[in-house]
Amino acid sequence: MKRRSFITLLFSFCSLFALASVDSVAKPEKNYLFNLRVDEAQKETDLLDKKLDGNIHLTNNEEINLQVTDAFTRQVDELQLYIERDTRLNSTNEQVRCIVYLKEAILAFNAAFRAKEIPAFMAPAFINNFKKIMNAQIENLSIQPFIEEAPYEIGKINAEIFSVNFGYAASKKILYLKFSQLYPGKILQSIAPFAAEPFADSLIIVACQYNPAAFYKYAQNKESLVGMLIHRSTNPMVKAVAELSTKSTALFYFPFLDDILTGKKNVDSLVNIIGDGEQGYDSVAYFKLLVQTEIEYSRRCSRGDTPIVMYGPNGLRDVLQRKANNHFIKWINELHEKPEAIRMRSVEPLSSIELYYMIVMGEADIYTSSYKHSFTRLLQRLGKKPRTDSLLMNVNFDYFKKFTKMAANFNRLDTFLSAMPPERAEALMKAFVGNLDRTSNLEDAVDVADAFSSINDKKLQQSILRYVDANEKRCVATNNERGKLIYSLLQTIFLSADSVNKIDLTSTIGIPSIYAIDTNELVDDSGRIVEQVFFYGDADGKLFFNAFKSAFSPKEWKLTLKPEWLEAKSLKGNIYLYANRPLDNNQNLDDSAQIHLNKYLWQQKLYPSIIVHRGHSYWLERTLARMPGDAKIVILGSCGGYKNLHKIIRDNPAAHIISTKEIGKGDINTPILNTLNQNILNNKTVAWRNVWAALGRIFSKDGNKEVRESWEAYVPPYKNLGAIFIKAYDKKMDGE
Repeated sequence: MKRRSFITLLFSFCSLFALASVDSVAKPEKNYLFNLRVDEAQKETDLLDKKLDGNIHLTNNEEINLQVTDAFTRQVDELQLYIERDTRLNSTNEQVRCIVYLKEAILAFNAAFRAKEIPAFMAPAFINNFKKIMNAQIENLSIQPFIEEAPYEIGKINAEIFSVNFGYAASKKILYLKFSQLYPGKILQSIAPFAAEPFADSLIIVACQYNPAAFYKYAQNKESLVGMLIHRSTNPMVKAVAELSTKSTALFYFPFLDDILTGKKNVDSLVNIIGDGEQGYDSVAYFKLLVQTEIEYSRRCSRGDTPIVMYGPNGLRDVLQRKANNHFIKWINELHEKPEAIRMRSVEPLSSIELYYMIVMGEADIYTSSYKHSFTRLLQRLGKKPRTDSLLMNVNFDYFKKFTKMAANFNRLDTFLSAMPPERAEALMKAFVGNLDRTSNLEDAVDVADAFSSINDKKLQQSILRYVDANEKRCVATNNERGKLIYSLLQTIFLSADSVNKIDLTSTIGIPSIYAIDTNELVDDSGRIVEQVFFYGDADGKLFFNAFKSAFSPKEWKLTLKPEWLEAKSLKGNIYLYANRPLDNNQNLDDSAQIHLNKYLWQQKLYPSIIVHRGHSYWLERTLARMPGDAKIVILGSCGGYKNLHKIIRDNPAAHIISTKEIGKGDINTPILNTLNQNILNNKTVAWRNVWAALGRIFSKDGNKEVRESWEAYVPPYKNLGAIFIKAYDKKMDGE
């Protein structure tokens, strides 16, 4: 560890020395105007972090930032001189051409970085690859070998810069293979230009495995290039999907494709349940069949045999989640004001196992009251003396960590554990905490962290801490670095949750304060605090936008309603708020409004430090794609699970995240934003405990029971232990 620290220090010193020497690099004497354009492109790169200061700060890792700065300052300056002094370039035109290549490459990198198509750490490799390809172009050699050796993100940019090279056509094929490996879901929409290539048949099989539902749509058009590719295939799975494509209800059959291919199920027997998708469709029977298939497939997965339609768009789990929400959760949520018997009528035919899957699949959408009524019925279905351990065994412990986390979040974990023998309960919690180091991502660890934050039982908390400690010791004994990191962080974070332990996470694990944020951190170079709110043009978005707009008092705010967005400027202070209008989603007008607003903000150098997502969880992916990054406060409804939470923190490592365990509510999100803005205007520091106490007083007086219940599901930044864990883990990994 000491040796690694010394090398890191030495590298940082050398990099800083190189940066300090940038001014000592001689400036090109010829082709002044063209070299000036390269200099301007370098300035644009410097501005990617919104500061023109000679330091390009694009990540939370200072070593990477030093490398990026060096690549686009010293190395680019040296390339300019290299081009001017290259004796192979016999004319001014040849020199100018290479200078223009360099300028275009820098600008293309900037655009790709802003579009999140290339990570910052690739900058040095990008410049190095550019130089190799430029030399090949000068020598009249093919660029193909250098495109082949580069990552897709780099090769894609540099190949287009040198599209005149005779190796460009071969390079495009290489890039497409790299693209297909990274984005199998985009093969069908992009393979047509490569239909005659030998690799096309293999890629068609990959596309079918990844998304058979989209595949069947292309198979329907037999006369298209892609349709002909599909129908000429001899692969059994491709042939089966191609045959299904003749059915209007093919999407309903895809989750069972494995069983159809092996003869366990046949299309004719499924017709009685599926009908034509509307007439003759038995939604309850279909959901029950999905659950039965999920249990069978999960057993296969536990043996290392993954069904081809288990994952991905319109795969078994995707369909199971959508049907759980569309057929059941949606209705019990919407009927929240009706008597319980009416509200819960749709789930009456479901068994305890089916209710189990409905609950775990509805994590991002289920209301608190909907969960509690569903949980009660789950226990009732287990009989007068329910055994919840038997339930878990019947589902092959599928999603048990997710179910345990949700039970903790909704204060039902004690009830669930008490319905099994004590030794089984202990074993379950031990399994819940165990083997977090043996998964491919941090999702299970985040679930454990989130669950701990919701547990009030001190004895249960102590049990979890004991298991965390035991697992950390196991990882230490086996020299398991990843495991040691996961469990040591969890232990520190869990202990810090109790103020008695007086653990400061900022000093202990190096993450920014989770209890407060200085308003100076929210201000841009022009002294403005910029907020961006994402609305969506569905019924809820249109309903709540008017309430959102009317919440701004004309005595405190100046409102300007543009065709595609709302601008709100605080009269007292320096808050600039922008919210796209929820224009008709069916015509993609809300999408266009967000794109145009983002472009306007960038052009005006308005960089949001506060982001608010106002929409259902299924819209969150679009918000994440449009977020500018480096936000300091992010307000969500449901975060939509680990995947989205991890993306938010990756792109906004210093963000204080407010989220909820259920769907976000307009009646709650608006007061949160209003209270936050008042706090910003009146104080130098946003102290979350004070903000949360003030909000608690507001909602405790609300006459709507649903609003009061929903407020209890909101999680402030200092209690969002899952987010804190991800930040801490990323910080430690960046520091290695």
